[in-house]
Amino acid sequence: MTARWLVRRLVLGVLVLLLVSILIFLVTQALPGDVARIVLGKDATGEQVAALRHQLGLDQPLVTQYGRWLGGLLTGDPGVSLQNREPVSEILGPRILNSFTLGFISMLLILPLSVVAGVLSAARRDSFADKAFVAVTSLSMALPPFVVGMLLIALFATSMLGVLPGVSDIPPGDLPWWHPAELVLPVATLAFMGVMYLGRLVRASVIDALDSEYVQMAVLKGLSRRRILFRHALPNAIAASLPAAGLVAAVTITGVVVVEYVYSYPGLGTALVSAVNSHDLPVLQPCVLILAATYYLCNLLADILAAVGRSR
Repeated sequence: MTARWLVRRLVLGVLVLLLVSILIFLVTQALPGDVARIVLGKDATGEQVAALRHQLGLDQPLVTQYGRWLGGLLTGDPGVSLQNREPVSEILGPRILNSFTLGFISMLLILPLSVVAGVLSAARRDSFADKAFVAVTSLSMALPPFVVGMLLIALFATSMLGVLPGVSDIPPGDLPWWHPAELVLPVATLAFMGVMYLGRLVRASVIDALDSEYVQMAVLKGLSRRRILFRHALPNAIAASLPAAGLVAAVTITGVVVVEYVYSYPGLGTALVSAVNSHDLPVLQPCVLILAATYYLCNLLADILAAVGRSR
């Protein structure tokens, strides 16, 4: 990996995000319904609707509207919510913190648990535990996150056990880690999905490393199985799995949309769903762009890790 390659990828990323912003703007503008009519209600007169459209700049050409919107984003002023007339930055600021807290804690659990699960399964290859792990990972990858979330709610938040809240009701202004009980089930949902995917990749990487020639040479030298596993196979397996960890981070961050909706967690996901339902474009557009930018940055991190691994 060279500095030129990294600069080229960053420039390409800026261009990609610019194209994504154009696509987001056009798609949201094409949503059915008149924004001014939705804000004012069905009883509003034509003059009132026309006046609000002029006030919001909706009667201007799309190019002008896009330039004003993009300029606002770049200067930190994405506008005012049409639903409650509050600045979008004040609405999304705490929600961005909530969502990234959820994703960060999930990744802190996913990475070590994936390594442990993958190594233990590979070390006992073809055993009952290994076959059970493969079966569970195959089943879990076929389940969408909202199904896993509903199962966890049914198990831990209903009369079956009733030990955890099924709704993550974090009061406005409170930091999410002040309410650890409300974080348990959303984090568990994301962590479970991530561990099942990344753990299986770690297992495959460890098995490949154990079947490699240098490990076979270590076996012939009489080294212990534990030393072979942790000194020779594991470091190479982890290096091969690092790019996948970046992809898992991307899926985890963007997957919070579904998980937040399931648990009514006050993050970007619930803000996005609410903005779609109310046709609140000033809130909807930045939400989608933030998630798209995060997804791209995580994929860029995965590419960088893969390039570093190939250069070794």
